[in-house]
Amino acid sequence: MFHDEFFFHEITPLTMAVLPENDETGAINSIVLEESGEYLVQSNPTKLIDLACKFFGSSLRGRLEGTRQISRITHKAPIAIDPSTGMYFFPTTSPKNKACSWINHSHVDHIQPAGKKQTKIVFHNGKSIVVNVSYGSMLNQMQRTAQFRYSLEQRMRQMKSDMENRMLEKSKRD
Repeated sequence: MFHDEFFFHEITPLTMAVLPENDETGAINSIVLEESGEYLVQSNPTKLIDLACKFFGSSLRGRLEGTRQISRITHKAPIAIDPSTGMYFFPTTSPKNKACSWINHSHVDHIQPAGKKQTKIVFHNGKSIVVNVSYGSMLNQMQRTAQFRYSLEQRMRQMKSDMENRMLEKSKRD
C-alpha cells in the first residue's frame, strides 16, 4: 500500500529499506519499505536515517563515529540505529549522495547479481528490490555490516557479563 501524503515516518525494526524517489520537481524524497507496505516521505533517505538516529538519542554523524571507533570502517560505513532491536543499516553509496539508499541488514535474506552494476536484494518476507550498485560492492557492504554487528554485539555481551559478575561479587560481599 502506498501513501503519498505521508510526511514523516519513523524508522522502525519493521523497516526493510529507505529508497530515494525523485518527485516531479526533481526533489529527492524517500520510499520507506516495510514488511507490510511502503510509504512516501518528503525527505531524502540520509536525512530520514539521521532523524531516526536522533530519535534513538544520537545522530547519523555520531553513529558513523561509533562505527569508525569499533570497526575502523570509514567509507560507506554501516550504522546501528538501535542495536537492541536489530536496526543495523548500511548505505548503498556515500551517505553524502542524497540519492543513497539505506538497507536494514536484519531483513536481508540474500543478494544476487541483477545485471551490470545492479544487485537484487531479497528480504526474508520474499519482497525484493533492485539497486544500481554492483554485486561485489553490495556483498562487501553486507559483509562489513555483519562484521560491525558482530563486534558491537560482542562488546555489549561482554559488558553485560562484566556487570553481572560485579553484581554477583558485590552480593557475596554483602
